[in-house]
Amino acid sequence: MRCVFVQFQCHPGKTYEVADAIYDLEIVSELYSTSGDYDLLAKIYIPEDEDIGRFINEKLDRIPGIQRSLTTMTFKAF
Repeated sequence: MRCVFVQFQCHPGKTYEVADAIYDLEIVSELYSTSGDYDLLAKIYIPEDEDIGRFINEKLDRIPGIQRSLTTMTFKAF
């Protein structure tokens, strides 16, 4: 499994709806509300054989209320 972090910028007033929709998919390990340019931060473990971009686009970026996302891939734990 590969760990990636995805930040979501939501349309105004839609953060809680987006968070509920993300939880309903049951694919995130952790989900946080954040301050700054993005509203939510998700920690996701993606199977090694999955294409990360396709996984994010097909499962998460289609959620209504998401304006923008930023994916950070991880490589090695220290």
